[in-house]
Amino acid sequence: MGHDSESDWSFRSDNFDTRAVHAGQQPDPHTGAVVPALSLSTTFAQASAGVHKGYDYSRSGNPTRAAFETAVASLEQGKHCLAFASGSVTTATIVNMLPAGSHLVSVNDVYGGTFRYFTKVAASNGVDVSFVDMNDPNNILKHIKPNTRMIWIETPTNPTLRLVDIAAVAKIAHSRPDLLLVVDNTFMSPYFQNPLTLGADIVVHSVTKYINGHSDVVGGVAITNSEAIFEKLRFLQNSIGGVPSPFDCFLANRGLKTLHIRMRQHQENALAVAKHLESSPHVERVIYPGLPSHPQHALAMRQSKGFSGMVSFRIKQGTLDKSNTFLASLRLFCLAESLGCVESLAELPAVMTHASLTPEARAALGVDEGLIRLSVGIEDKRDLIRDLDQALEKAVKGVKVAGKL
Repeated sequence: MGHDSESDWSFRSDNFDTRAVHAGQQPDPHTGAVVPALSLSTTFAQASAGVHKGYDYSRSGNPTRAAFETAVASLEQGKHCLAFASGSVTTATIVNMLPAGSHLVSVNDVYGGTFRYFTKVAASNGVDVSFVDMNDPNNILKHIKPNTRMIWIETPTNPTLRLVDIAAVAKIAHSRPDLLLVVDNTFMSPYFQNPLTLGADIVVHSVTKYINGHSDVVGGVAITNSEAIFEKLRFLQNSIGGVPSPFDCFLANRGLKTLHIRMRQHQENALAVAKHLESSPHVERVIYPGLPSHPQHALAMRQSKGFSGMVSFRIKQGTLDKSNTFLASLRLFCLAESLGCVESLAELPAVMTHASLTPEARAALGVDEGLIRLSVGIEDKRDLIRDLDQALEKAVKGVKVAGKL
């Protein structure tokens, strides 16, 4: 049972910080508990056959999940939100809206797991996918077919942090009544960017990342303002059954309450790290939309309220050995996949998150063995910069790190 941002919340505010704390969080009417209860029940008592209090079976709807969905819908400025067990099953459920024989246009620089699903699963189920460079949104027009039913974008993209003009793509999508625009907003979070206000039909997040923010929940969400899309997705959510556990919703809801505070610190630290790396003699190029050197900095300023905490950079004359030495030398940044959590993470996309792409696809996107992706956490930025400096020095000198290489 997906919930919307209006149904259960009597207090209204235009301010994100207030909504992050209060949306969907009304005190329990029976006990007065300020924190919504964790409802683990799989089934719910009915007054008579088919007559219940809004819940009958937990796959179809759960009070803890409903509170979380209400909160996320409010923060994304959407009417409806549906929660899922992962970002990947969110993607799969949305694509299941399409009939066999449909065509989907995706940004070419897409998350590796999404690329894998599109090419290995959706294609086997009769959905054709074209991967398009959307630096110029008009490139999409060359790939739209009579059976195109969906455009899928990420902005910024993962891991090269290219931007896509959401409003421009929405205008293209809405030139046809049967074409939906889906925007993966994971890298920005609802705090910095709200694609629904720019014309998107569906916004998706991997809850695992910034929304939860604590590396202890896997989940996904889809948000929309369309009643028709909501009803289709709710039916598929229930029928496919990829729903999150109540406990995961409880944790993610708790994480959501500090999203605004965390995102401010993520961005402050990321900007400091990006500026410092840009001055390093050991770095070839820094990619961060908040830097004036980013080729789409003006677009970032126009369509978002900030730049988030993701930074990518290329080690000078980067090789796999040099990248591995750098990653193994880090002390505060943890070498790990995922992103968007309180601790800082570093990874090598070419052999980790984007290993499912073909070598040719990685080369075309610039995902080479010298490209490092950082998820800058909320530690003290001075310590993060010191950690990066010492690891870069070792990488350049070819220092072997005992027990790590």
